[in-house]
Amino acid sequence: MRAAAMLSKLLWLLCIISFVLGAPALPSSASTPSGNVNATVTASTGLYSPVAMTFNSSSTSASASTPGASTTTGYITIPLSSYSFTPYPTPTLNPRPPIFPATDPLNPPAVSSDPQVVPDFAPAWSAAYQKAKNLILDYTIEEKVNITTGVGWMNGLCVGNIPPNRNFPGLCLEDSPLAVRSTDYATAFPAGIHVASTWNRALMRARGLALGQEFKGKGVNIALGPMMNMGRIAQGGRNWEGFGADPFLTGESAYETILGLQNGGVQATAKHFINNEQEHFRTSESSNVDDRNSTVKFTRTRSCAASWPEFHLINETYACNNGKMLNDILKREYGFQGLDMTMPGDITFDSGDSYFGGNLTDYVNDGYISMARLDDMATRIIAGWYFLHQDEAYPATNFHAFNPNDEVNNKHVNVQADHYKLVREIGAAGTVLLKNTNGALPLNKPRNIVLIGSDAGPGKSGPNEFSGQGGSDGILAMGWGSGTGDFPYLISPLEGIQERARQDGSSVFWNFNDWNTALAGNMAYGQAVALVFTNSDSGEGYVTVDDNKGDRKNLTAWHNGNDLILAVAARNNNTIVVVNSVGPLIIEPWIEHPNITAVVWAGIQGQETGNAIADVLYGAYNPSGRLPYTIAKDVADYPAQLVTHGSGSKIVTINYTEGLFIDYRHFDQANTTPRFEFGFGLSYTIFAYSELCVTPIQSSDTDQEDLIIAWEHGKASPIIEGSSTALWLHEPAFQVTFKVTNTGTVSGTEIPQLYIHHPSSASEPPSVLKGFTNVEISPYDTKQVSITLSRYDLSTWDVVSQGWRKPDGRISFSVGASSRDFRLQGDIPT
Repeated sequence: MRAAAMLSKLLWLLCIISFVLGAPALPSSASTPSGNVNATVTASTGLYSPVAMTFNSSSTSASASTPGASTTTGYITIPLSSYSFTPYPTPTLNPRPPIFPATDPLNPPAVSSDPQVVPDFAPAWSAAYQKAKNLILDYTIEEKVNITTGVGWMNGLCVGNIPPNRNFPGLCLEDSPLAVRSTDYATAFPAGIHVASTWNRALMRARGLALGQEFKGKGVNIALGPMMNMGRIAQGGRNWEGFGADPFLTGESAYETILGLQNGGVQATAKHFINNEQEHFRTSESSNVDDRNSTVKFTRTRSCAASWPEFHLINETYACNNGKMLNDILKREYGFQGLDMTMPGDITFDSGDSYFGGNLTDYVNDGYISMARLDDMATRIIAGWYFLHQDEAYPATNFHAFNPNDEVNNKHVNVQADHYKLVREIGAAGTVLLKNTNGALPLNKPRNIVLIGSDAGPGKSGPNEFSGQGGSDGILAMGWGSGTGDFPYLISPLEGIQERARQDGSSVFWNFNDWNTALAGNMAYGQAVALVFTNSDSGEGYVTVDDNKGDRKNLTAWHNGNDLILAVAARNNNTIVVVNSVGPLIIEPWIEHPNITAVVWAGIQGQETGNAIADVLYGAYNPSGRLPYTIAKDVADYPAQLVTHGSGSKIVTINYTEGLFIDYRHFDQANTTPRFEFGFGLSYTIFAYSELCVTPIQSSDTDQEDLIIAWEHGKASPIIEGSSTALWLHEPAFQVTFKVTNTGTVSGTEIPQLYIHHPSSASEPPSVLKGFTNVEISPYDTKQVSITLSRYDLSTWDVVSQGWRKPDGRISFSVGASSRDFRLQGDIPT
């Protein structure tokens, strides 16, 4: 069916998720686990309404004060009690090939531009669980605890390490979502935001597979990616690691990436769990989010739904200790089967202590934590190892993440293969053509060219001159922080363009000084083409670059970009702007300048950046990239703004008051005109749409026929294990077909997009992306295209019933080239 739903949908089936529980220590008013019979918590019954809750040692009932204006938020102390524990069962259904086939993660379904297979990983998980349970049958408490507790920061070869234990060799956990970090002979792939810009499932899957092969080749058991932050805030520092600002696009991108990673043999980690959307105050902010917002906009779209709860709080409770998110949503609703551990192991980096370790041993011995709970933790960790067949001649870790000069452990294994070809292809496919007047592009053997701006050239001291990539004085090809990797090499635009210029006999000139605008204008004068390069960078909050503390402090081009562009455009009537950016910019100062004939949004493309840009500029690759976010006319047009100032309390409150209306959903609801809408992108050819048809598909799930009938009558899905991953909800239900014609003179790839319009009774955004595909068409040719929808795609979340239901009223849809360029309209026959 649609890999779309199958993402969040089947999170429990396919992803191994690492719970990184090494959250910062609680404020000084809070007690610590060691040597104290009291634990400190904060509870919340709903959106923005923290309440005091009290427990006694003989009862699990709670009394809550009535939320109201007098309610205060703070830490409270409750006595410890012992509680019984029963593991959540694995949701089970009968496999029904070809729609719902039993699937091994090493052999996923073939990639498709219109996915209609829902892989059933439950049998593989069941076998892995049984092996894990057998392995730990005679383990001592201490040995089981060791499996759940990382060795601590910098105490192993990888960024995270589980120590060996009898016949279990331990685990290596390693960054990042775009490369095997902190090692050599590894590829620097395009970032997540760039692969999302391709809107191409085959490329998403191929990148995941190549990454998985490289992680396995380096002896990494668990890759710390993909990253799935939602891009709620346009300035968010780590948005570029993820897949854009729409739940569906993020889900599809993550799903294909995860299938690819695990096809390559490595366990995938879906991070960050939920509602982690800015770097400011990331260890001391509470993301306060209502139930529908969390379920619909975030959790349901995160493929594996979670992993790595990160350091922040959700509704006043730390994500790593949030029972609603981890137990009810992740384990119950989505049937998550994966890891349950603290990583890297210490409470804070290099603190030498742990919330688990000896504390966990004492709590089990004293009866506060049951042996069944400990067994479940150890089983989950080892089951992931078996699930990916890592017990079968898996490579040992062959690098030292913290010591590149350790020649004993650094084996210098080359895992790059020919992945540079894929990097170049994704780089070109994810490039978005925003403007192209008078046929300025593609370039056709121009007599001479000048390249202006530091982003056109190599870094002054090589591609890895800044620690953690925390800086930029040349071409920008990735952001900064733990989501990066080392470049084995980096092709700049100057190199890529000069290669083509040699073939054409063109003369190439350049000036990398961003601040001498007079010189830039003079050099541009008289040139056949003036290419101006600018960028914008961001990253993880532990690095500050030019006062950008992870998050971008504004949405202005870096390195004097706006003034540089205007200076060149003032002197050259064929000025082409190339932007390498981690996310949207405000481009109003220059976008309508009459001398700016083309704008190429090049994103962050990895090690082959210069070649990929040249491929698009010269037409070797007809641009097919589409924006994975909205480019606004003013930063104030975005619905959520970066919070940079605290409230004076220890915990900074961030209320997600925008609800479901992020990015284009907000622009549509508020009737705000963007500069370039979500899903926008031009081509060197033109496409026309025709002959729309929608057809119901007969269900193959006779076991749950009663639930289908109930859904058709407006009933919500039941509250059971795996309720949000049920086959009846995600199997193909409707197929939308139409024709696309290439009316131009060159071959090209179109990205048709399908948006659902719910009835007003549903209180949903005006348009919601629920399908996309890609189709390559020769000149004057026509192809039939299909997009398959599930019941999940048409459902809304019922807060009262806590289930998915078909809204009352007419459900319509549009098919087109962007979120605001609809070509065909129809109704769902429900």
